[in-house]
Amino acid sequence: MATSQDFVNWVCSDILDYRFLKYALIAEGKELLKFADGSVHQTIYFPEVKAFHIALPPVTEQKRIVEVLSAFDDKIELNRRISETLEAMAQAIFRDWFVDFGPTRRKMQGATDPVKIMGGVTQDKDEAARLANLFPATLADNGLPQGWEDRPLIHFLSLVGGGTPKTSIEEYWGGTIPWFSVVDTPPAGGVFALKTEKHISDRGLAESSARLVPKGATIISARGTVGNLAIAPAEMTFNQSCYGLRAKEPAGDYFVYLAAQRAVDLLRSMAHGSVFSTITRQTFDGITFADAGQFILQAFESLINPLFEKILATGRESETLAAMRDLLLPKLISGEIRLKDAEKIVEAAE
Repeated sequence: MATSQDFVNWVCSDILDYRFLKYALIAEGKELLKFADGSVHQTIYFPEVKAFHIALPPVTEQKRIVEVLSAFDDKIELNRRISETLEAMAQAIFRDWFVDFGPTRRKMQGATDPVKIMGGVTQDKDEAARLANLFPATLADNGLPQGWEDRPLIHFLSLVGGGTPKTSIEEYWGGTIPWFSVVDTPPAGGVFALKTEKHISDRGLAESSARLVPKGATIISARGTVGNLAIAPAEMTFNQSCYGLRAKEPAGDYFVYLAAQRAVDLLRSMAHGSVFSTITRQTFDGITFADAGQFILQAFESLINPLFEKILATGRESETLAAMRDLLLPKLISGEIRLKDAEKIVEAAE
């Protein structure tokens, strides 16, 4: 692979494992950044890079250190894939019920087995029968299942505006209240905003336009980077470039999240692949969803709740693993902690 003059390439000799070098650079990178010039575009020049030193244990020990650290990374990546799969399952059920009207269509096609009518969302025949009985057997002239109504998205939720305490008042910041901005958007499959770069104080909340949303509310970025979504894992607030979406009964929190996700996809498709510039309160009036009524909405929430709770638990486990890895990383690289002790920590984590 060739790189431009903006990059420095390290080529490892026989005495250096390239994976160990990666972790060493992560651990000691702050020291290297001390030599950076420039306030906007920081630059590190070759002599400083060439003079950069790391502790170098024997290759066999390097490989064991890599095994310890990569065990954390592997588990975190596995958790991410599990969460991504769980979210995809929830999206598929949402689409089947509220977009494609799958249970009703399968009834119209002659399906009588409740498990098949419900598309296999449960293999318990009694549970499948209970769910199947909630769905009409025909579509009405409006294309919706009989008795369902088309409603604007705002019908299912209430909007909460965000705000930013004055940055010039130090007492407003560094408190215990998570303050979400678009940079805190969780990665694919993450769903929940488990950590935010900034926190505000009770005073900052009280003396600004920032408002709290409860656990389970959806936060959507409305300006700048538009359409990013996250679910609040606990009570939190957010900046003025976002909205908080609180479910209105009988709709549930996860229905609102998936509906908002669907709305963003529709907006992107209507923009023909380009970036749409903003989301306003009128946006939530202009996009409609099928209102299936209280019993189906409640049944849907009960069905997918375990999926999202598993995503939340998995995400919190990954946060703990990442914290343990980041604590061990510089200590292992520098030799401050013994390798055997680190291996015991990994075993306990597993």
